[in-house]
Amino acid sequence: MTPPDYLLQKARNFCAYQERSLYDVKQKLEQWKASEETIEEIISKLKEENFLDEERFAKVFAVGKLRNNKWGKNKIIHYLVQKKVPDLYIQIGLEEIDDEEYTNTLKVVLSSKKVAAKDEFIKKNMLAKYAIQKGFQPELVWKVINGDI
Repeated sequence: MTPPDYLLQKARNFCAYQERSLYDVKQKLEQWKASEETIEEIISKLKEENFLDEERFAKVFAVGKLRNNKWGKNKIIHYLVQKKVPDLYIQIGLEEIDDEEYTNTLKVVLSSKKVAAKDEFIKKNMLAKYAIQKGFQPELVWKVINGDI
C-alpha cells in the first residue's frame, strides 16, 4: 500500500519550505489525520528523497537561532530536546557554531540591553540574568561582563 500521494506531496512541500525535525513532520501528519502506517511510509520516503534529515536540521536550527534570535547554546539545546532530536545530532548541531561568533553574539546581546540601575553590582546582575535567560552559559556570561574575554 503506497501512501496517499496528496499527503506525500503536502509533506514534501512542508519540508521544502524550511528544515523540519522528524517530530515536526510526525506532528503535522497526525494533524492531517494520516494513519500510523501512512506516517511511517511517508517519513521513510521523505528520508529517502532527502527532504528529511535530522542532522541537517540540528545544524541549521543551531546556527539560525544563534544568528537570528541571538539564542545561547542552553536554549538551543532545550528546544532541540523538545523537538526530540537525538543527542548525537544536537552535539553535531552545536559544533557548527563558531566560538568567536558565539562570544561576539553574547557581547551584542549584553550591549543591546538597557539597564536603568545606578549601582554597578545590580546592573551587572541584571545583564547576567538577561543573557542567561537567552540561553548563554553563566560562566561565559560573567567572563564577558567582567571583561575577562
